[in-house]
Amino acid sequence: MNFLTLAVFVSSALFTIVSAHTRVYGVWVNGVFQGDGRELYIRSSPTNDPIKDLKSGAMECNANNHEVPQWIDVKGGDKLTLEWYREKRNDNIIASSHHGPVQVYIAPASSNSWTKLFEEAYDATSKTWATNRVAKAHGQHSIKVPHLEAGTYLVRGEMTALHQADQLYSHRKSRGVQFYISCIQIRVTSNVSQRLPEGTKFPGTYKDDTPGIQWDLYGPGEGDAPERYIPPGPSVWEGAKGGEIAQVGKGR
Repeated sequence: MNFLTLAVFVSSALFTIVSAHTRVYGVWVNGVFQGDGRELYIRSSPTNDPIKDLKSGAMECNANNHEVPQWIDVKGGDKLTLEWYREKRNDNIIASSHHGPVQVYIAPASSNSWTKLFEEAYDATSKTWATNRVAKAHGQHSIKVPHLEAGTYLVRGEMTALHQADQLYSHRKSRGVQFYISCIQIRVTSNVSQRLPEGTKFPGTYKDDTPGIQWDLYGPGEGDAPERYIPPGPSVWEGAKGGEIAQVGKGR
């Protein structure tokens, strides 16, 4: 293989790796698209690279965690749909090799106190991982907004890729579980008094010994069976109103 051929091969491989990643493009409220939210109501990372260092501040809301100009108005019971993308809207969302769970957390905007609203991982009936089901649903998955006291909140979408999670990032920097995280700014307008419970913090919730962080996706052992996988983090809050992975609308 000559130098030029090698350079083209390496460049192509690097592009494939980069373009395999994902982040949130925008949200839908009750089936109505709210527009491109990047740096408007989404605290968008400058790249779609994953977070692998569990101690990084980016574990909360990725690498660009600052307030952006807009807040999406919602009320308790509304259906809030996150729409992910890879390089451009309506592409293939995330590499098919990036198997793993999908989770959603919520926190008061002024507090690093996160409550889990939704999680899905491996579905034994369809034999598919949640990340792949989101890709099939054109990048869309939804939660029902809980009935909460009025105020501003952050919704933290998290997609996790396990294809290199057989080793810990802290032991080998080229390996480790990959997190794709986007935070959406919402304003709850409901007139109720329910508050979120005391939540968990990022970074800090996920550690090397947390179940779901190290996982041999291709391991031969009985313990590696995908239906035995448990997503990292706390249980879904009992006050959560549910969610689903399904397409609610078509992007343009």
